[in-house]
Amino acid sequence: MSQLFGRDWDAFLLPYEQAVEELKVKFRALRTELKYKEEYTPIEFVTGRVKKVSSILEKAKILHIPLERIELVPDIAGIRIMCQFVDDMHRVAEHIRGRRDMKVVEERDYVTNRKPSGYRSYHFIVSYPVQTVDGEQELLAEVQIRTLAMNFWATIEHSLNYKYKGNIPEDVRQRLVRAAEASFHLDGEMSAIKDEIKDAQIEFERKSNTVAEILTHIETLIHFGHLELAAEFHQRFHDLQGEEIERLVELANEIKNVVQHFDSHGQ
Repeated sequence: MSQLFGRDWDAFLLPYEQAVEELKVKFRALRTELKYKEEYTPIEFVTGRVKKVSSILEKAKILHIPLERIELVPDIAGIRIMCQFVDDMHRVAEHIRGRRDMKVVEERDYVTNRKPSGYRSYHFIVSYPVQTVDGEQELLAEVQIRTLAMNFWATIEHSLNYKYKGNIPEDVRQRLVRAAEASFHLDGEMSAIKDEIKDAQIEFERKSNTVAEILTHIETLIHFGHLELAAEFHQRFHDLQGEEIERLVELANEIKNVVQHFDSHGQ
């Protein structure tokens, strides 16, 4: 497969593989940074892929791109950013527009203006510079932003298109359109209670982190040899199960102060 139509495809695709890996790291870092600063991130998770050669050739044919200009196929490198809510998609889009490490070449809003099939997503084509041994190379990459519901629908549609070679039976196609509308309605309902969902998720994570902190401090007390004190704190922790998060935070701070005291005195 390496040599096809006079081109070394393995060598050709290497920079695209590098671009996908770098972009995944950058968008995941954005997710972490937003979560740290705001306790909530609009990015649920990030995936990426490089198109297979057969898919590149098929896309080039559809777009009437000659083989000698195959690099003009806009989605050889692809990134997908998953969000919980439609509003989150627009926040992520704003971040992409504002980045200086890539240039937006094209932007398509299939959320507001869905495709006739029912497909909804937000697409960016970006020009992204990759540093190679031969110098900097500007590559095109596609960044798709979807909600989880949109992605579920799109995955099913893709599978059906593959099965029917793009000619999905009309009755199935109509069901897909209705399913797309139901999916979008679900996104709307979830957006209507977004604040409640966010608050619940933040509280759950805060509680999980506090529990982890308490257990870590108890293990530290055991390490120092303070077994009775560790057992006492463990019992108090057990008794607080089901209580408000503030009670757990108070216990975590108390144990932390005790551990710091022993640590400062080398005990």
